[in-house]
Amino acid sequence: MNKKTFSFPTAYTVILIVMLIVLALTYIIPAGKYAKLQYDSSSNVFLVESPKGDLKEYKGNQKTLDELKVNIGYSRFKDGSISKPVAIPGTYEKPERPSTSILGALTTIFKAPVKGLYDSIEIIAFVLVIGGLIGIINKTGAFTAGINALSHKSKGKESLLIIIICTLVAIGGTTFGLAEETIAFYPIVVPIFIAAGYDALVAIAAIYLGSCIGTMASTVNPFSTVIASNTAGIDFTQGMTLRLIMLVIGLIICIVYIIRYGEKIKKDPSASYIYSQREELERQFLSNKNNEDAPEFTLSRKMILIIFALAFVIMVYGVKELGWWFEEMTALFIVVTFIMIFFAKLSEKEFVSEFMNGAADLLGVGIIIGLARGVTIIMENGMISDTILNSLSLGVAKMNGIVFSTFIFFVYIILGFFISSSSGLAVLSMPVMAPLADVVGISRDVIVSAYQFGQGIMSFITPTGLILASLAMVNVTYDKWLKFVLPLVIIIGVLAIVMLGLGVLF
Repeated sequence: MNKKTFSFPTAYTVILIVMLIVLALTYIIPAGKYAKLQYDSSSNVFLVESPKGDLKEYKGNQKTLDELKVNIGYSRFKDGSISKPVAIPGTYEKPERPSTSILGALTTIFKAPVKGLYDSIEIIAFVLVIGGLIGIINKTGAFTAGINALSHKSKGKESLLIIIICTLVAIGGTTFGLAEETIAFYPIVVPIFIAAGYDALVAIAAIYLGSCIGTMASTVNPFSTVIASNTAGIDFTQGMTLRLIMLVIGLIICIVYIIRYGEKIKKDPSASYIYSQREELERQFLSNKNNEDAPEFTLSRKMILIIFALAFVIMVYGVKELGWWFEEMTALFIVVTFIMIFFAKLSEKEFVSEFMNGAADLLGVGIIIGLARGVTIIMENGMISDTILNSLSLGVAKMNGIVFSTFIFFVYIILGFFISSSSGLAVLSMPVMAPLADVVGISRDVIVSAYQFGQGIMSFITPTGLILASLAMVNVTYDKWLKFVLPLVIIIGVLAIVMLGLGVLF
């Protein structure tokens, strides 16, 4: 009689389990809310929502902020640097949470994923369009021809690919928060790494860890560093040296870690954590790798790949310099799709069919993104975010500076699990956390760095972030990723604590 072996659940099941856990926590953790302040630029007033939901209007000026003990310059609201609601220190209350029946709980658990899909529709549309475009390019044979050419040229220099890709993605992460956009890179990079003798985990790591360490040690990222510093009442250049050192050391550690694993796989493929999927992944990504009839790398195929690559350059420029977001990025790749008509040499029916097939391949990724957003919705409706924040901020007044910085780092690790939005966590927590630095006698930029390091390190593993969507691109289960990345998380975590301690001392 054959014993049934345990099979780790898919990304969908993992998120649903997390959703159930968070729903259960809303029955255990008391409801709590801070009063929230938001600036209305059209009428130049501050709107303050009390924990009970009552709205009150205040004059839009610095005096109002001073009276409410919100230590942020009025100009930050006026110029649009801070647009999300800001928690007002000292206003935490425990409003009564409406009692929910079993039917109500079931309604919540089933409606949350639907609301998550609605809230994430821009990202999902972006993913589907990218999938459709990749489907067309795959049909032309451009990827296969390019991969064959690249694999021949990179013989003996495969580790250079890891260094280049990881570094470029980290630069994007530290400057403008390159994260969700990297989903588009996996179908391109995975075949290159597999052709070079690595496994798919190396490709995922080069992109995902590059993004994680970049955003974790953000230097000028407007979605974390700038908004967190503004909300803390300091200039974003304060603490930049510390974060820049963290970026360089952390990136080197990540690259060395990936290369060591990759070289081990090249020497002994059976050492791969996903060795059992090797043949499946080679069929999926390298169908023509060893085929003598592999497509020739013609001028038209070169042009297809050049146009595709230029689209990413334009995307990066648009996000960083022009304020683009998913609507504009999706429109860009739709334009690129139409341009491909002139190079793909496909009939109208083939073109449309391959676009739809490509989009269908990434539909699961889009659903995972929506499900992850559903977790956040349950937590917001259950009013437990503010309770967790308030509980963790108590009892720090007598702490030593280094102990305090380490404590805040772990506070943000916990908060980072529940609140995956960097800007959302910044405006919620900084008005409460930043004044604690004054009490302990350290610079507020240490709080900003602790916020970035804590939330950033959670992004390496948290199922409510992007990792499950990234793993779904190559059908790798979450347990394999954890086995691969947890030693690195510990190393980076120790580095973060040391860097925060140095920030306190110097």
